[in-house]
Amino acid sequence: MASREIQLRVADARQRDIGHGKVRIDNETMQKLGITAGDFVEIHGKKPTVAVAWPAYTEDQGQEIVRMDGLIRRNAGVALNEYVTIRKCEVKDAQSLVFAPTDVRLSVDEEFVSFVKRRFMDMPFMEGDMTLLSIFGSAVPLVVIRARPHGPVKITESTSIQVLSEPTPEKKGIPIITYEDIGGLREEIQRIREMVELPLRHPELFQRLGIEPPRGVFLYGPPGCGKTLLAKAVANESDANFYVISGPEIMSKFYGESEARLREIFQKAQETAPSIIFIDELDAIAPKREEVTGEVERRVVAQLLSLMDGMGSRGNVIVIGATNRPNAIDPALRRPGRFDREIEIGVPDKPGRFEILQIHTRGMPLAQDVDLKRLSEFTHGYTGADIASLCREAAMKALRRYMPEINLEEERVPPEILEKMEVKLDDFMQAYREVTPTAMREVYVEVPTVHWQDVGGLDQVKEELMEAVEWPLKKPDVFKRMGINPPKGILLLGPPGCGKTLLARAVATESEANFISIKGPEIFSKWVGESEKAIREVFRKGRTAAPAIIFFDELDSIVPRRGMGYADSGVSERVISQLLTEIDGIEALQNVAVVAATNRPDILDPAVLRPGRFDRLIYVPAPDEKSLVQILKIHTRGMPLAKDVNLSDLARNMAGHSGADVEAVCREAAMFALRRNIESKEVTLQDFKEAMAKIKPSITSDMDAWYQGFAKRFKKERVAIPIT
Repeated sequence: MASREIQLRVADARQRDIGHGKVRIDNETMQKLGITAGDFVEIHGKKPTVAVAWPAYTEDQGQEIVRMDGLIRRNAGVALNEYVTIRKCEVKDAQSLVFAPTDVRLSVDEEFVSFVKRRFMDMPFMEGDMTLLSIFGSAVPLVVIRARPHGPVKITESTSIQVLSEPTPEKKGIPIITYEDIGGLREEIQRIREMVELPLRHPELFQRLGIEPPRGVFLYGPPGCGKTLLAKAVANESDANFYVISGPEIMSKFYGESEARLREIFQKAQETAPSIIFIDELDAIAPKREEVTGEVERRVVAQLLSLMDGMGSRGNVIVIGATNRPNAIDPALRRPGRFDREIEIGVPDKPGRFEILQIHTRGMPLAQDVDLKRLSEFTHGYTGADIASLCREAAMKALRRYMPEINLEEERVPPEILEKMEVKLDDFMQAYREVTPTAMREVYVEVPTVHWQDVGGLDQVKEELMEAVEWPLKKPDVFKRMGINPPKGILLLGPPGCGKTLLARAVATESEANFISIKGPEIFSKWVGESEKAIREVFRKGRTAAPAIIFFDELDSIVPRRGMGYADSGVSERVISQLLTEIDGIEALQNVAVVAATNRPDILDPAVLRPGRFDRLIYVPAPDEKSLVQILKIHTRGMPLAKDVNLSDLARNMAGHSGADVEAVCREAAMFALRRNIESKEVTLQDFKEAMAKIKPSITSDMDAWYQGFAKRFKKERVAIPIT
């Protein structure tokens, strides 16, 4: 016989179930309640609400949990890990329902009301329930303020729907953000929950253990990674009042005004406890006192310290501080008793990015060709805010496609156009080209589009680069299985114009990594310490945007041999030291490959060339005949060639030409054809002969022999460091 009601523990919903009014219950519980998939159940927490029962995931069977999203939890007045009572319920057909927005003013007409009705058809509601209306990627919160008859009802064709245009004043202070709106921060959410939710909801636990609950949490990490969002979600889920202090807003030019504002906020929070005070951009109001010149900053820091652990009791108030400059905060704030726990909110990894993409495309009409997993793979270095911007930009691209069909003179867009709108993969790819990761905006990052087939010949070199760069970035588990570390640095050595930079771009494309290109001379600055800082910054950005390839072109200009008497006040020596410590210092380089190119290996500092730094030297030779044919094919790909042009014959006569020389020959041959006749439709053999007579080969046999000799010597004996 089916039992009338069962108690289950609340767990969070998976991304695919959010916003559909579903709860996941295991098979055994469903049998006990006498329900099947699709039946309605009544959920009793602090308040009653109604939802659709759905089978639990395989891993949840027998766990006695019910998975529900933040909206259903809010409607039931429960938090994660609390217990709810579930029973089967009879849902009546609604005669009438009145919806009202919570925070925005709506423009309501008949078409909009029918759109709302279609969207919520057959969904169950109770008076006081909140729901989200998805309109092309954005969600509008609506509250059911009246339902007839009373109790659980569902919308049918005959239901009379009314949508109010003015927002309801109810629950205005608390943001409608749940833990399911945050992707990729499972561990961080768990840590902040046990610090914030438990003391606010169950202070008796701490009384029983005889300890003071934590007083403050300090969140730090790059901009756009979810620090503010996390604080809002915690406030919502713990049902606490939320007070925001934005650093600059507190400051005042009048004596004592800034401190009074702080005291006022803390007092208000105490009166309305349980409360959360969130201080955004903490570095603006609590900088290191010894480093600031103004008296106001010092007094504000002192006031904040006394409010956080002064003589008076702070009551049931938790302070959350957030900054992206943790080193600029006064150290007195970072001791236990003030900010008890510091949590780093970093750039999301691949599974995290997939979760965030799911969140931001939740209400988006996606086309069949959109693969979010694939998108998450190549959005390296993107923060949560960057991914939100990417989705927004993709939706705008889709909107531009439908603009010709929309009459802007009309007040509202026809529903049939709204219905057929969808966002395609091409929209995302176009947006991807425009949205640069936040962490990488200060250094030039490019996503190269050079593939292996765009590099003519050099098969041996390509293979070596694949092993040294592509494998560690794409298959790190292979190296782990063999118990070895991949090479840290790769040095490409060879005559000018043989494709060293091109190879670096190709390996970045093929390994799907961000490409940070550094030209040697641009590192140097006339200011003391700036050159070293530039090196540190490059590596910091590389770590943030991992997997990344940092490419140093003209390495000889950055790390010349020390002790050669450069009149640069020792800048070169300090830069070399900085580069060496970054490559194999204490802080390990994870998923960052360092590739460098030079045509002057003889003047490189020997310390750079030892194993553990640039431990793989790859010689990029002058192209042989076979390679020259391939290079000619690449550069004549879109060229209208005359029948007398034989690329193999041309290659035979091009000994000593580098890849750059071949490109110049092809370009010059086309120019000769145009000079002969501006209307010319093809490039003849004669044009190529004239071009070759003009552009001489840049690589001599002596030069090639010298480079080969250096590479052999290096591999055989390594470079001995001279003792001066």
